[in-house]
Amino acid sequence: MLLSKGFEIEVYTGTPQGEIVGLSDRIVADLDGFIIEPDSRNVEYTTAPFTSYDRLLCALVLPRRQLRAYLQGLGDYTLIPGSTLSLGGTDTFYRSDPNNPYHTYIEQTYGTNVVTASVHINIGISDPELLMRACRLVRVEAPLYLALSAASPFLNGAPTGYHSTRWGLFPKTPQHVPLFASHAHHIEWVNEQLVKKTMQNVRHLWSSVRPNGDRRPYNLNRLELRICDLIIDPIALLAVTSLIEARLWQLIADPNLDPLVMSSLSASDLVELADANEMAVAKSSLDATLQHWQDGRSITAHDWIEELYAEVHPFAKQRGFSCFLSPVKKLLREGNTAQQWLRSFEQSGDARSILMQAITQVEHQEVELDRYICQSVA
Repeated sequence: MLLSKGFEIEVYTGTPQGEIVGLSDRIVADLDGFIIEPDSRNVEYTTAPFTSYDRLLCALVLPRRQLRAYLQGLGDYTLIPGSTLSLGGTDTFYRSDPNNPYHTYIEQTYGTNVVTASVHINIGISDPELLMRACRLVRVEAPLYLALSAASPFLNGAPTGYHSTRWGLFPKTPQHVPLFASHAHHIEWVNEQLVKKTMQNVRHLWSSVRPNGDRRPYNLNRLELRICDLIIDPIALLAVTSLIEARLWQLIADPNLDPLVMSSLSASDLVELADANEMAVAKSSLDATLQHWQDGRSITAHDWIEELYAEVHPFAKQRGFSCFLSPVKKLLREGNTAQQWLRSFEQSGDARSILMQAITQVEHQEVELDRYICQSVA
């Protein structure tokens, strides 16, 4: 048996020329399964939790096929890869729901820094103390998943100096989030933030990873990794997800694989280390030099992921999903989306042409996956 997994996918809509156009209010009115974001230029869909990777693949692809068909009916519109407003549009916030007071707060507080596209990876863990232990481990290793997913090197048509401009700009909220020592600690801390108004509501915990559930912070049933840029390639997304799942199976087998147990650093030092590693990866992704949470030693994100892959591969193989893990090797070999786009930019100096090519590639891949995999799964 595998852990259940589900995704929240935020994606931009716009033209084949890469211009991002706000259509979410129309999409949500006409299509089931899609949700508005505060800005109308991106739209979200959520997959049901599945244990099977085959079913997850199709749960990722089929809503996008439906959405593409709908967009074609509206005009010459498509889905746009990337996690920032790559070609422009940062000067205006396009409200999807002008009457929503929480959206007003977000616009007034953060502006277009939050008009990003990402993927949230949810993995089911019902035992609250195991969930807290998992969150501690994934928190200190979250930079590695960002390194694999970085896909936002451009803003307003030019490189920004970040591989993940999204995470470099994103307002982590509250600014200081501890490693939760227990479920009780998490409950106490969340309630304290609500009183202090550092969180507007229980959803307003915008950190790299958080425990989630039906009645936060009390009833929790899943780990939510929020750090990743939009991984538009479903195969790559499943690879990153399988790396996390294999790591969690390793943790389940060895409860001492816990930063509060295994590290030579204090809990507060671990938080500082994790936050610093996140920013280093936002800048340089796989090339970033990080500090390892176990002992503080220096290691590149690329080499750390290589080590992690070797460590968890037996757990994936034992449970029969190592074939979904193996594309991590390709990501390490060829680079993430941001690195590939920046290499192309060195040649062309044209962010628009890079985005237009990516738009075409993504649509072609979805057609192929639908035809050769999803129709047989269905």
